[in-house]
Amino acid sequence: MKPKFKIQNLLQLQAHLPEEEWLIVDVLRQIILENLPTYCKEKISYNVPYFYGKKGIVIIWPAAVPRGGIKSGVLLGFWQGFLLADEDQYLKHGTNKKIFYKIYQSVKEIDEQAIVKLLEEGVALDASF
Repeated sequence: MKPKFKIQNLLQLQAHLPEEEWLIVDVLRQIILENLPTYCKEKISYNVPYFYGKKGIVIIWPAAVPRGGIKSGVLLGFWQGFLLADEDQYLKHGTNKKIFYKIYQSVKEIDEQAIVKLLEEGVALDASF
């Protein structure tokens, strides 16, 4: 039986990921960390970076980590995506009723402005809980 791995920190995550996925994760993390209020925290949950305030706000799920439901790239998922206005319709609505997401195949695809706008909306929503 194959042992399950448990990623405890970012260094272990980096060691587990292909280089391109790690670069995408790193850029997304920096955008998120620069734009979340100080009361919000980051932790490794389900072997991936997870950011929360009162509730979950956003998650970064690389394809190399099992159970994310994607075959390639890195998923940026908003936990309360179904409650966000997402005026620019930046996020996809998959089979999960709550989490809306965007999948990136390269760093070049990352639209920092769109992400910051969604983070602001997600933080305001989180503060309302």
